[in-house]
Amino acid sequence: MVTARPEAAADRAAIAANLAGFRRIRMSGAGLRAAAVAVCVVLRGEVPGLLITRRARGLRAHAGQWALPGGGRDEGESAEDAARRELHEETGMPAGPEAVLGVLDDYVTRSGYLITPVVVWGGQVRPGMQGPAAEVAEIHVIPLANLDVPPRLTRIPESESPVIQLPLLGRYLHAPTAAIVYQFCQVALHGRPVRVAHFEQPVFAWK
Repeated sequence: MVTARPEAAADRAAIAANLAGFRRIRMSGAGLRAAAVAVCVVLRGEVPGLLITRRARGLRAHAGQWALPGGGRDEGESAEDAARRELHEETGMPAGPEAVLGVLDDYVTRSGYLITPVVVWGGQVRPGMQGPAAEVAEIHVIPLANLDVPPRLTRIPESESPVIQLPLLGRYLHAPTAAIVYQFCQVALHGRPVRVAHFEQPVFAWK
């Protein structure tokens, strides 16, 4: 187990070592649409962060929500390849196979997706990152120090499971993204085998 402070967690080798020692949980995809997201670690100067996007408001599903770059997997496409493809399509950031550091637990969403989170090393932030306007409204680099914090857990009458939230730009990041980011911080930065599949999404994200 390699533990690093958030400001020092840009150590690619340490993150890769923690992920290599993590035994991820695969879930059955029966009846679900396979998807992948890129948990992309980038550097702004010496400050490590994650790429977080805001989905365009004109989208039919999850419009305006915060998300990790990602989407549905093509037939025969691996989760790693799908995450790298979606990362490039949504932010313009290229990532070869060597950029993949590891894979976190699958997460099943209320809207019928089986999400596989793939941790990708993006390196220094490229200026002018941009995605298709019809899909991506904003691209943000959020410092790891802002995300590597205890989550806020709330309750809703519609579920017995806790709803997870992480602070983001004066608001809150919700599951599935919040659950995936929280697991990334615990596993990749601190080597803790924390599970997150039980964390609930807010009702507005169920459709």
